[in-house]
Amino acid sequence: MSSDAYMSSDDDRPLGSLQNDGKAHTGRGGENGYAKEEASDSSMSEDEDMPLSHVTAPKSEPVTPVKSLRRKRAAALDSSSDDDDTPLASSPVKQSATILMPGTSKASTVNGHKAVKAESDDKRSSTAAKKKRVPTKKGPPQKKLKREDHDASEPPASEGEESIPVKKEKGSRKRKSKVKEETDADVEDSGKSKPTKKRATSKKVKDGADGSATPQPKKKGKVKDEGEDEEEVYRWWEAQQNNDGEVKWQTLEHNGVIFPPPYEPLPSNVKMRYKGKEVDLPSESEEVAGFYAAMLETEHAQDATFNKNFFEDWLKVLQDYPPRNKTKITKFEDCDFRPMFEHFEAEKAKKKALSTAEKKELKKQKDTFEEKYVTCLLDGRKEKVGNFRVEPPGLFRGRGDHPKKGALKFRVRPDDITINIGEGTPIPVPNMPGDWKAIVHDQTVTWLANWVENVNGNYKYVFLAAGSSLKGQSDMQKFEKARELKNHVDRIRKDYTADLRSKVMADRQRATAMYFIDKLALRAGNEKGEDEADTVGCCSLRCEHVTLEAPDFLIFDFLGKDSIRYYNRVSVDPQVFKNIKLFKDNKEDSDNLFDRVNTSLLNKHLASYMKGLTAKVFRTYNASITFQQQLDEGTPANATIQEKLNAYNHANRMVAILCNHQRSAPKTHEQSMGKMRDRLRSLKYDRMKLRHVLFNMDSKYKKQKQYADDESDLDDDWIEDHEVSLKNKEIEKAEKKFAKDNEKLVQEGNKPQPDSVLQEKIEAAEAEYQRVAKERGTGKAKLKRDRAPEKIEEAVQKLDEKIKTFKLQMDDREAGKEVALGTSKINYLDPRITAAWCSAHTVPIEKIFSKTLLAKFPWAMEVDDAWKF
Repeated sequence: MSSDAYMSSDDDRPLGSLQNDGKAHTGRGGENGYAKEEASDSSMSEDEDMPLSHVTAPKSEPVTPVKSLRRKRAAALDSSSDDDDTPLASSPVKQSATILMPGTSKASTVNGHKAVKAESDDKRSSTAAKKKRVPTKKGPPQKKLKREDHDASEPPASEGEESIPVKKEKGSRKRKSKVKEETDADVEDSGKSKPTKKRATSKKVKDGADGSATPQPKKKGKVKDEGEDEEEVYRWWEAQQNNDGEVKWQTLEHNGVIFPPPYEPLPSNVKMRYKGKEVDLPSESEEVAGFYAAMLETEHAQDATFNKNFFEDWLKVLQDYPPRNKTKITKFEDCDFRPMFEHFEAEKAKKKALSTAEKKELKKQKDTFEEKYVTCLLDGRKEKVGNFRVEPPGLFRGRGDHPKKGALKFRVRPDDITINIGEGTPIPVPNMPGDWKAIVHDQTVTWLANWVENVNGNYKYVFLAAGSSLKGQSDMQKFEKARELKNHVDRIRKDYTADLRSKVMADRQRATAMYFIDKLALRAGNEKGEDEADTVGCCSLRCEHVTLEAPDFLIFDFLGKDSIRYYNRVSVDPQVFKNIKLFKDNKEDSDNLFDRVNTSLLNKHLASYMKGLTAKVFRTYNASITFQQQLDEGTPANATIQEKLNAYNHANRMVAILCNHQRSAPKTHEQSMGKMRDRLRSLKYDRMKLRHVLFNMDSKYKKQKQYADDESDLDDDWIEDHEVSLKNKEIEKAEKKFAKDNEKLVQEGNKPQPDSVLQEKIEAAEAEYQRVAKERGTGKAKLKRDRAPEKIEEAVQKLDEKIKTFKLQMDDREAGKEVALGTSKINYLDPRITAAWCSAHTVPIEKIFSKTLLAKFPWAMEVDDAWKF
């Protein structure tokens, strides 16, 4: 903890390490490699009676998430310095979003399996898009990005992720490393000989005191061998595109899905209690009890609906698999799951305590097991599969006030799953006993497998990874469709404005619904069954959901998608106000507001203006156009990187508010902000010590304005606590390094270091603390090594900039605590808007897009600065 640390660049720790906003469980698939849930297609909605019994199957290792490919822009702009931590967000402005729907087919028989083959169309073979493969050329090695380059609003990508190589200009191979500006190979784990993949990037820049970019010295890294080959990149966006309804692929080969391992009964001494007595449960009912026990300390276990649904489903299991000791369980309040919970916590602790070597061995086993499931062959190309694991059984969590949260999710078996694969290719073998429900060969859809989950009756799908060609084409087509709406939107608005006064009630209702969808970005809404969550959209609004408030305000209050509450008090066109009053006349609160309009009729009307136009397209259009306008109007000129990032996040936040992408403030928000406040004080402390060093050198500095004033928020008690904390961290760091070094020495067959080595380091930290403590309150300080006054002045100036930037980040974090920025960024905002904005304003796109998003949108990274939505 030497005083030289005050001038160290170690303060450039990523802000992400201080942030913990909590995780909102979506209740839907698509995360952690599990299958994604889509809206149920009426033509595929056969309900399956899934058994509650739990079949024993060969145990398989759990699987780690697939490494995502990464691709930076081929002409990336200057990136900011380590002084800029992860981006967050700032003030308010305007407001608007998309959902994907897959297709279906018919059954036949293939090799004894139930099979489905898509109906052929003469047009398909002639119009199937040719796919072009563009090999990348070798370029200079690149610098590995730091963790702080990730967007704070996105989940961080996993370590060791690969980057997508990009096409380089001819001759780039000949550049010499002496003068390389785009340098430094990605550093691979030591001992690995597999080739690295290069990505285009620019020389490192630093956000200077005036907000300008200044070049930074490059760091050395491990350079890739000349003879190693690079993986080819399929640049599908340069090839002919497939259109909706046509053949998506010619050949498809994959290995199916991974089923979770079978349940292992708990040790005989671990049992739940009922009325204080131990209950001897068979494996089937013990497993379900374990689902609840594992969540005992979460907010779910405090929720009455969650507890009610769990207990009702568990009682059904207990009827088939009653306790062996004849205990009759009838009352939830008498159940004690604490012994099971404590066992699970102990197992977690054991796993956490494993040595590094043991963890690596487990990871190696997992990687080996999942290797064949990670990729598939699509038209002869290897593409990554996005969600190859079947979700394990458990309790449904849902989102918002979902009426089925706590319900039991059954174990999915092979006979629940339909496999979609190329005709004539080997049928994958399940990794647990059983045969597939059906084998289909539908070339018009992009899913590899699907099944129906039992809680909501929705289809779950296995798709290719987000960065795959099929996913990329779907995304690009979606945003191009929204851009096309620009050519028709004025005419559509003119027509529905006129129809607001139509004498035909159906036309007037349709026009009013279109007004809401356009101006408020409401979802269209569909009919719901009695056993489904009471969520509504525009066309399914009931009278109780809209309240009139003179002279022209409407108050919307209803549960939207995923049971997220939509509340909005908004001023509307006077004619719209009159219409709503008219539509509510002589109706009960439970009656439909729009009794002569439904989603099908509305979308059919919209399609008359533009092929493929639906209410969903309107939502995507309004989100992207609003975002573009907010960026154009709100991006400051001659600003620092962080000020630009705040403007970007503000625009993103306005779209999230428009689209009702809300979240409750994370429980850890105040804790996170507290850590940020401590971090800010820490920066101020460092600045104070450097000022005191200058005062000790020459008293003239006390008279200079930039050094004269004391730092705010630093009282004597905090300073003492902070210095003790610095000492303890230094000792902890020494202890960890000592243990790690000894572990490595033992593994290599060498003698470990004696304890005296650690003791010396601890004593050095104690001595340094005593030295710093003596300086406390004197207004003077010394560095362990002498530095020129100019260097210290420069360090103070850098800290001033870091403090300013950090304050902006804190403001941004506070402003975005109740808004989810990720959903709109992933699904509703054309990524080309972000790419063009970053290029035009010299902002590193890695500050905004995580590795996952860079891999998802490679097609968007090559637009020029002037591109507009």
